[in-house]
Amino acid sequence: MEKEIISWIYEAAERIKAGLGDALKVDQKSGRTDLVTNVDKETQAFIVRKITAFDPTAKILGEENGQDQTSIDQGRVFVIDPIDGTLNFVMQRENFCIMIAVYENGVGQLGFIYDVMRDELFWGGPKVGNVFYNNEELSPPENRALDQGLIGMNLALYRNNINHAQEIGSQTMGVRVLGCAGLDLIAILKGTQIGYISMLSPWDYAAGSIMMKQLGLPFSGAGGQPLSFQGREFFIGATSAAMEQIQAFDKEKH
Repeated sequence: MEKEIISWIYEAAERIKAGLGDALKVDQKSGRTDLVTNVDKETQAFIVRKITAFDPTAKILGEENGQDQTSIDQGRVFVIDPIDGTLNFVMQRENFCIMIAVYENGVGQLGFIYDVMRDELFWGGPKVGNVFYNNEELSPPENRALDQGLIGMNLALYRNNINHAQEIGSQTMGVRVLGCAGLDLIAILKGTQIGYISMLSPWDYAAGSIMMKQLGLPFSGAGGQPLSFQGREFFIGATSAAMEQIQAFDKEKH
């Protein structure tokens, strides 16, 4: 299955790059910084066609095209973010990802995050028993504490100090705002960031969380609760050492 999914991702990426020109049409969703393009919608439709041809019984949980309410609990479910970081896609023409995850009866089996413009694919999970950077097997990153690394955050969460984001950030070597959950999750897998804190939807964290779990990296929702896969929710992913500090910090504040 992984070979088929990788081929879909590469083909989708070529279609996305072709759509970066004059044909790009941009619409607002909830506001002027929450954008969707014709390329987002067309890319999800393309990937869904590939999935349906491969497995007609599979279900889809995806950001676009009204497919955002599917449960992951029953059967095989593909979780799709056709362009993660749409604002970057529109404004920068880089720093965006394609993300696909495969869940079987609620259990994550495979995750894929592809940095389109850098041609960097991170993929893996229980189905293959490893996590890979392109074809190179990744080792778990060094278990560094907050004061030993950088942390990624959502700007609004940091600016408004939601769930003590500013205090947590002040304990690190620095806060990074990449505007793309996929890139932040890649940074954790590579070990270039110790963690990521944001408000995310299921398609933002599904692929990355599968690979984090495979490498022994913890993640959770608010208050240490499991992620719900329903709507936007608080997400923390980090090294074990940093996660322990974040959770202890939160308890101290209460």
